[in-house]
Amino acid sequence: MGVAEKTPWPALTGVIATVSVFAIAQGLSYPLLSFILERQGASSSLIGLSAAMTPLGFIVSAPVIPSLVRRFGAARTALVCAFLGATLLALIGWTRDVWLWFPLRFLLGFSINPLYVISETWMLMLAPPSSRGRIMGAYTAVVSAGFATGPLILSIAGTQGWTPFLVGIAAFGLCTFCLGAVLPRLPEFHDADGDASLARFIPLAALLLLAVTVAAAFEQSLLSLTSVYARSYGNTEAATATLLAVFVAGNIALQVPLGMVAERLGPAKGLALCAAGSALGCLLLPFLFATPLIWPLAFVLGAISFGIYTMALIELANRFSGPMLIAGNAAFALFWGVGGIAGPPVTGAVMDIVGTQGLPLALGSLCFVLALLQTGRRSAWGR
Repeated sequence: MGVAEKTPWPALTGVIATVSVFAIAQGLSYPLLSFILERQGASSSLIGLSAAMTPLGFIVSAPVIPSLVRRFGAARTALVCAFLGATLLALIGWTRDVWLWFPLRFLLGFSINPLYVISETWMLMLAPPSSRGRIMGAYTAVVSAGFATGPLILSIAGTQGWTPFLVGIAAFGLCTFCLGAVLPRLPEFHDADGDASLARFIPLAALLLLAVTVAAAFEQSLLSLTSVYARSYGNTEAATATLLAVFVAGNIALQVPLGMVAERLGPAKGLALCAAGSALGCLLLPFLFATPLIWPLAFVLGAISFGIYTMALIELANRFSGPMLIAGNAAFALFWGVGGIAGPPVTGAVMDIVGTQGLPLALGSLCFVLALLQTGRRSAWGR
């Protein structure tokens, strides 16, 4: 029987649709709320602190996800979280108060993180090992495309009034519909290992969690600080925005080919190659930034830097199953939040100390250390 016959495509497609719509809602909400706060006269620091509440909710919710799933079941937890996401976004639209937004955005992150973790775990469980690389590559590409689509929707719906909020609420509603349509085909996470938790998982996969942290820090730092870096070369805002779009496009376009690399070479080796390639890209960045070669470099760097996360996901599914798999995905969400919050300020501090070249220096060093550790781990394990 061929791989295609063994692959549960209806269930996989339903989960991918669920998470992609969820990503669109998230990608829309971040810039929408920032625009509103800016119109209200909020300072840049206050806007940044407000935006940090959602990833903070991700971080705080991560440790409780395995127990929520164990108590209420994966399907019920995911559906309730999708409903809460729509409700909280409606409350944010209704209040329009910067101080009330702090707890509401925190609760939004706390509520939607389990949906993301559970959906990703379903993907890993449903994808057959022989085609897991391509499927997870497609999954991460679609999620990235969803995040990128959110801001584009704002250019059509605008940022005034209830219209953009209704679009976001409708996206959460559609997410609930997509999930409900495939629930009978989705597995529960029953296993004899009822003590699965982040505390048990973290010592077993410290290097995988470092990879997730590096991937998050790389992406968020590059998205946040490229404007500062590009300004030192005299780039206009339009040129910088286009460069970032190319970075995101590479992320979307090349995840499936990277998944094929994982199937051929193994995700552990693929992770080391992505980390080493990202370090090399950072090394080349100062030399190529003012040349036409910056465009292909940005395209490839966008792919391989996020490919670190894709490879880590595939390796997670190869090594763990059942409740430990969902504990692992919850840990991934926690460490992604840590990397996303810590990466930009730490990288910014390096740039303050050594100048704008601190951006490739800080990110390249992170990737180089990860590549060394991953290569050493593979050598020590004989694989």
